[in-house]
Amino acid sequence: MAMAMAVVVVSISATGVRGQLKMGFYDQSCPGVERLIGSFVRQHVGRVPTVAAALLRLHFHDCFVRGCDASVLLNSTATGVAEKDAPPNLTLRGFDFVERVKTLVEEACPGVVSCADVLALAARDAVTAIGGPSWRAPTGRRDGTVSNMQEALDELPKPSMSFKQLKDLFATKGLGVRDLVWLSGAHTIGIAHCSSFADRLYGSRSAGAGNDTTDPTLDGAYATNLRSRKCRSPNGEDAAVEMDPGSHLTFDLGYYRSLLKHRCLLQSDAALLTDPVAKADVEGIAGGPDEVFFQLFARSMATLSTVEVKTGADGEIRRNCAVVNSPSN
Repeated sequence: MAMAMAVVVVSISATGVRGQLKMGFYDQSCPGVERLIGSFVRQHVGRVPTVAAALLRLHFHDCFVRGCDASVLLNSTATGVAEKDAPPNLTLRGFDFVERVKTLVEEACPGVVSCADVLALAARDAVTAIGGPSWRAPTGRRDGTVSNMQEALDELPKPSMSFKQLKDLFATKGLGVRDLVWLSGAHTIGIAHCSSFADRLYGSRSAGAGNDTTDPTLDGAYATNLRSRKCRSPNGEDAAVEMDPGSHLTFDLGYYRSLLKHRCLLQSDAALLTDPVAKADVEGIAGGPDEVFFQLFARSMATLSTVEVKTGADGEIRRNCAVVNSPSN
């Protein structure tokens, strides 16, 4: 009961901030659309659990560039390279999945439901389907018509960022230190590629460290295991590594507990322990029950999903999530 109440409070707060987003936005124009999306997502995540992490990351990357407007789904054109083709987005997955959901929605209600809402709802439902929290997400987003690779390069968090850099970047999106800590918990179901943390294994940039030196803030046994089994050379195969070994298909506290043991892959994760407030939050979450983490994560996701949204006449409803509507549509 306490968790359910927390989710309601979160959703009301988010709705109040983004006045044109509301619960039940499609109740009249496309009744049952949220059930349609949820059913499809649960069915497929049940068969392929890794879809959950893919959709969550896709939603996150969308919201950090131009807000939650589905601009990450747009294809590049002859006149410009889109966000999805920026190097940080080349490992994103889930584009085809979102398009399949959108096709179902279009069959039910043509030209009514935005790709941005489809992505936000699918990401939420995927987290729930893998055993994570849910949150009541207000809808009414419009789709953006601009997607720029350079903006993705400038605005997406980088795996090498320091705590201050992360804090400052999140602040530009209206997200605080605690949002940074709680949203980082998404890494409990994520993966990272060797190239994103190779410098921690083979060429630490820490003071006094030379080339081919393991980052001293990384657990030695864990680093040795990574070097011998997963990332065997700094320029070798760019293998995918579980960010929460042993439970990467379960939404739980494993990420935070590994972080405190200095067994996290990314420098940006390790950076959370360099700030006293963030470290205290990590310790508090890791030492508590899953339900507390679920409530906190849901709160921050509710905030993230309303970042710089477009509503009303600010955007469009794309028929095909990868292409801006043509004048003939």
